Amino acid sequence: MGVRDHLGRLVPIDGRPERIISLVPAITETMYHLGLDKEIVGRTRFCKFPEVKVQNVINIGGTKDIKLDRIHELKPDLIIAEKEENTKEIVETLEKHYPVFVFEVQHFKDVFPMIEDIGRLTEKEEAGSKLVHQIKTAFQTLPHGGNKRVAYVIWQRPYMVVGKDTYINSLLEEMGFINPFTEVEGRYPMVTEEDFKQAELDELFLATEPFPFREKHLDVFQEMLPHTKVRIVDGEMFWYGAKMVEAAAYFKTIREE
Repeated sequence: MGVRDHLGRLVPIDGRPERIISLVPAITETMYHLGLDKEIVGRTRFCKFPEVKVQNVINIGGTKDIKLDRIHELKPDLIIAEKEENTKEIVETLEKHYPVFVFEVQHFKDVFPMIEDIGRLTEKEEAGSKLVHQIKTAFQTLPHGGNKRVAYVIWQRPYMVVGKDTYINSLLEEMGFINPFTEVEGRYPMVTEEDFKQAELDELFLATEPFPFREKHLDVFQEMLPHTKVRIVDGEMFWYGAKMVEAAAYFKTIREE
């Protein structure tokens, strides 16, 4: 008996999981939204939401540097991972001991089967369907980005941007933006000042994570790109899952500015 995860792996899940460890911050938040407070027994140090609830859950390390001894102590009957967020080595280590269900969220459309599958795995189908409906409804009301050329910067020294085959890029496209750096090789390509200038950008988004871009960085980029609107954007609003309901309202304010 078992179920297929998003990578096609057969995961030996027998019955409803009662002790879940999540290695994915966005999915941790989503599971709480579905009402799995009692089932979540472990999470990473990057799982920040909902703040009050995650404080009471054991920290099992990072998304790419887990504390295996802590996981063994928790005796999970299901571990949740994601292809990009966690390493293949972590999954291979954990699956020797526990059922590990791996999601793959690279595009906007991948979010909905992710939520629905969590609902099925945990017998929270109704809550999952409700969240999917809320997200779809929220994004249907967003004003279109008008095909503006936008880059989403995630790192400084070297400059790195979001590229093709990423959830964030698909989200930008969903909002009607064009990301010129999808034409560059790599999902998170390194770029230069000259690359920014040649991209003919209408807007430049400096994300607050993983690199903590702040207001102090605006002047540097605005001087580099005097004809481009440069803004700081809340990186947490670009998480997938439950955060997307709140994010839709945030994106609407950006479009209206």
